Amino acid sequence: MKAARPGVCAFGMCLALALVAACSHSEATAVGTWSPGAAAAYLDQREDWWTGWQGASRDHGTYCVSCHTVLPYALSRSALREALADETPSVNERRILENVKTRVRLWKEIGPYYNDQEDGEHKTEESRGTEAVIDALILATYDAQEGQLSDDTRTAFDQMWALQQTTGSGKGAWPWLDFGLRPWEAKDSPYYGAALAALAVGTAPQNYRLAPGIQDNLRLLRAYLDDEYATQSLANRTVLLWASAKMPSWLDPRRRESLINEILNEQRADGGWSLSSLNRTWRGSSLRSYARSWIRADRTLVETKSDGYATGLVTYTLQQVGIAPESVQMKRGLDWLVRNQIEQEGSWPAYSLNKRRSPSSDAGRFMSDAATAYAVLALAHAGRH
Repeated sequence: MKAARPGVCAFGMCLALALVAACSHSEATAVGTWSPGAAAAYLDQREDWWTGWQGASRDHGTYCVSCHTVLPYALSRSALREALADETPSVNERRILENVKTRVRLWKEIGPYYNDQEDGEHKTEESRGTEAVIDALILATYDAQEGQLSDDTRTAFDQMWALQQTTGSGKGAWPWLDFGLRPWEAKDSPYYGAALAALAVGTAPQNYRLAPGIQDNLRLLRAYLDDEYATQSLANRTVLLWASAKMPSWLDPRRRESLINEILNEQRADGGWSLSSLNRTWRGSSLRSYARSWIRADRTLVETKSDGYATGLVTYTLQQVGIAPESVQMKRGLDWLVRNQIEQEGSWPAYSLNKRRSPSSDAGRFMSDAATAYAVLALAHAGRH
């Protein structure tokens, strides 16, 4: 074999190094940029649509606070203020707060989101329990920004505690909407709701968690979260991990470390996480139910690729419990979020576990609504502006 000349080798090495440097620069540029303005525009437009949609309309001129669109918006929209140089809540944030406060103030006379007569057995109590937790979480989140617990928020917590179950298999949790819609309105969703209740208590300012009148309620809630932990999906336990950032003693250090490792082990080769893998579990399930978790109600296979909801929720939660955004796996997850913002819409992709839907339809965007909100939380918290 003929030997290459030294000059050719040197030229080739320089060319290779230049290509590597160019690729590295290109990747760094791509990884470091996303559009907070486009994300805000998408979230605002979707919230506008929801509040004007007849299907979301409820009693006394209010609207349903959905787990896929309104709740994520309320939790995330304020995270964009710094990037957008906004100092005050958006119009839609103010609308949500007024909507929630109206329903809290009219609790005894206003109708539930769903009821037994029109929507099926137990839907009245399930609806009340779900709404009570979500109301408390939203109001506590905004009170925390002001550092003062408002009268409306105290009332919302009182309403929440009044509906906490004190007997039966759900002792310590709340009746929760079950329409067979994963991951927020399904058979195992009461655990998700209980974790949100813990998050609400931990978020509330002025050491609300230490109030003497709620200590028995907190003991019931903590016992439920502990007792049911082993049977829960990783998606539900990730929300508990998020709550533990506010209530650190509620998760045993060894369980916390094990949970973090379990979450990190689900990271995919592209750096993201998939909701279908986080939601699927052998824990407490039969072989048949586990097999069915791969198939949606319309008999299509669930998507297994990385999505914005799972990746946003995981990377935000891990930051909340102290995992540095600069760590290798976190950086890969955040980079996935930056790379996968949809340029035309400003949103992030996500996929229903229940039915294949057109991504351009309003219902088809429900998962992207949640994905965009949690992606925003993760990237804003990491300082990726």
